[in-house]
Amino acid sequence: MKNSKLIGFLIILVSSFMFIQCTSDVVVGPQGEAGIDGIDGTNGTNGTDGINGVDGVGAASCITCHSNSHREPIQSSYALSGHAGAGAVAYAGSRASCAECHSNEGFINYVTGQPAVDIANPTAISCTTCHEKHSTFDFENDGYDYALRTFEPVEMRKVGTGYTIDYGDKSNTCIECHQPRKLAIIDEDADGLIEVPNRYGPHYGAQSILLEGIYGAEIAGSTDYPTAVSSTHRTGASCVSCHMGESSDTSQGQHSMIPTANACATCHGDAETLVTNLKTEIEDLMTQLEVLFTAQGLLDADGNLVYNVDYPAVVADAYWNYKFIYYDHSHGVHNPAYTRALLKNSIEALEAL
Repeated sequence: MKNSKLIGFLIILVSSFMFIQCTSDVVVGPQGEAGIDGIDGTNGTNGTDGINGVDGVGAASCITCHSNSHREPIQSSYALSGHAGAGAVAYAGSRASCAECHSNEGFINYVTGQPAVDIANPTAISCTTCHEKHSTFDFENDGYDYALRTFEPVEMRKVGTGYTIDYGDKSNTCIECHQPRKLAIIDEDADGLIEVPNRYGPHYGAQSILLEGIYGAEIAGSTDYPTAVSSTHRTGASCVSCHMGESSDTSQGQHSMIPTANACATCHGDAETLVTNLKTEIEDLMTQLEVLFTAQGLLDADGNLVYNVDYPAVVADAYWNYKFIYYDHSHGVHNPAYTRALLKNSIEALEAL
């Protein structure tokens, strides 16, 4: 009986050890003795020293532009500009030719030589529209030019003349869009009449050609037309120097593109009075033309254009000049002499009808 109990106890004990072995981690045995170290190989031949690398751009150089103190005035002033207004994007829509200047994507396509395409979701003109990333980082030789996308001379487009404007500086970027895109109609019929269509006149953005002193409908009259490229603002100033000057606050100049009194005072003593007087003079000439246009039936009582009607060529030309000066929006400041000649000779011609 005792033997049978002993055998039973041993069976239970052995089973317990087997269960523990199957359900527990394996017990690791003692580490064996280390092997004998091998003999070191022969040292290899030293490699040739490489060419010294170009010194990197120092942090101080980057901070010059990439700092809040530098960026904040730019961003604040740009928010005041017409370029920043998202309303201009509406003109882009699905029209490829309009998107070139009315959207960020369209302008980049244009200046990089890509074909004009419809922009499904155009975005407003922004920093990256006119500026691209740094390419050389050679500030000592290239200067802090803010990596403008283009500095090249600009051939007038959509007008078929082949005329090229070169301001010789960053202002060439402005000409890419600030141009008329079409010219005055000169193909009068046998009776000396021209049909004036809707939207007759240059495109908004005639600033470059007024500054240049070209493409007006130069009606003969008592006021001489100045020679092209003779305006002092063309020869002694630029878009950038007048429209992006330093200002005491962020309401003018810099990236707002709003001319500052400081910029004008560089050449003109009492710039504010000078501009005010010129503006008054030009507005008076424009009002005289409006009265004459109404008398010719070109404008209705509300001042709206009566279009798709044949008018004497001189009437059509005078209206072109009127729209040219209006769409420039400088009130003649860009080229006072050329502005006076166009308006005064237009008035004389209409009064003679």
